[in-house]
Amino acid sequence: MESLSHSRYDCKYHVVFVPKFRKKALFGKIREYLKGVFHELARQKGCGIVSGHIALDHVHMCISIPPKYAVSEVIVT
Repeated sequence: MESLSHSRYDCKYHVVFVPKFRKKALFGKIREYLKGVFHELARQKGCGIVSGHIALDHVHMCISIPPKYAVSEVIVT
C-alpha cells in the first residue's frame, strides 16, 4: 500500500503498447533503450513499473499509478 497525504491506495493497471502493424522491431539496443525510457517516464509522474515484459512486437507492463492521475494522463504524456 502506498499513500498520499490523505489516502492510502493500491492502484495497478495492465497496459499493453503495440507498434503500428505489430512490426517486430523491439529487440537489441531498442529494447534496452525503451526499458530506460519507460522507467524514467514513470518516475517523472510518480508512478512505478511493478512488472513488465518487452516482446518482439508488443510491451506488457503492470504500472502502479497514484489516484491523483488518470491512466490516460500517464500513458499519453
